[in-house]
Amino acid sequence: QVQLVESGGGLVQPGGSLRLSCAASGSTSDITVMGWYRQTPGKKRDLVAHIARSGPTNYGDSVKGRFTISIDNANNTVYLQMSSLKTEDTAIYYCNAIKWGANYWGQGTQVTVSS
Repeated sequence: QVQLVESGGGLVQPGGSLRLSCAASGSTSDITVMGWYRQTPGKKRDLVAHIARSGPTNYGDSVKGRFTISIDNANNTVYLQMSSLKTEDTAIYYCNAIKWGANYWGQGTQVTVSS
């Protein structure tokens, strides 16, 4: 099993920045990809960004050029640096890890972008 714990959410003004962290614990050795999704009420969970342990990344179209994902393989931690935040970035952000084709999820952290 894999446990994921997110941190770093909160309230930020439009145009501001925020960094999310997600630490994986448990059986982490075979995790191949970690990333972030987000969800707003009544909508499906959408990809924000993914990063493979080997380095390749993938971003959702709405965050390209504004968000940067990175991974610390030694500490099994993935980060999401969010810049130029917009009100439409407001959502619950969920950490995700993929191991042997199975998805694991964190409990989610709220990000609110508002003036």
